[in-house]
Amino acid sequence: MRYYLAFDDTDNLDAPYGTGKVARWFESRLPEGCRLWAVVRQQLLVHDDVPYTSHNSGACLVVEAENGRCRKQLLEAAVEHLREHSLEGSDPGLCLAAESDLGMPLLTAFGRRCTSNLVHQDEAYAAAKDAGVHLSAHGGTGDGVIGALASVGLTAWGWSGRFIELGGLRSLPNSLTVAALQDHGLWVTSIDRDAPNPGPEDMVRTNGWCRPRLMGGQPVLLVQKEAEGTWRALGGKRGKGHMS
Repeated sequence: MRYYLAFDDTDNLDAPYGTGKVARWFESRLPEGCRLWAVVRQQLLVHDDVPYTSHNSGACLVVEAENGRCRKQLLEAAVEHLREHSLEGSDPGLCLAAESDLGMPLLTAFGRRCTSNLVHQDEAYAAAKDAGVHLSAHGGTGDGVIGALASVGLTAWGWSGRFIELGGLRSLPNSLTVAALQDHGLWVTSIDRDAPNPGPEDMVRTNGWCRPRLMGGQPVLLVQKEAEGTWRALGGKRGKGHMS
């Protein structure tokens, strides 16, 4: 059984950490019988009419459970986690859904709307009710429910977002082979015009920032060829902001 648990809007302008860290820290609170597969960052609409702290992004944990009885424990632990780590002035929201929930396609449609359109709280609650999933606000205006629901829908869709945690992803070295990346569960794909296939012994330079994309439900690291047998991972750390 796979669960999708998302947080959004847990910080403020002076926060020493953002929602990405809050989501990653939750791994230590997972109930017995649950295992973290990944944490995925989802980028939502950046617009003058959307109140957000830094980049308007939510974070969704993908949790693998031995059975379907963990939902209540996960929810209780998540509520307590937000109570402990949400900062004053934040507007945190929480969404929890299971991959087997029949309304998941509705959440994906909602999430895709949130990447390009202004969406309001009442629409989020209506979508959650129709889908039969949990959605709740935990302080402030509660606007974080929009991003939390959207993050679950987009992550469950499998074609949006980038991984900010995946089995020790953040501790990988600055340079490693394609084979080593594959052993870590990552697919390595070229974005070059002719789309050459990186060989298993080719080196990939990540510059200490390996953040694969969620594509086809899998972590895919997009790379560009630098020289024969050497590749550079796409993307890089932003100069300022909390979600990494």
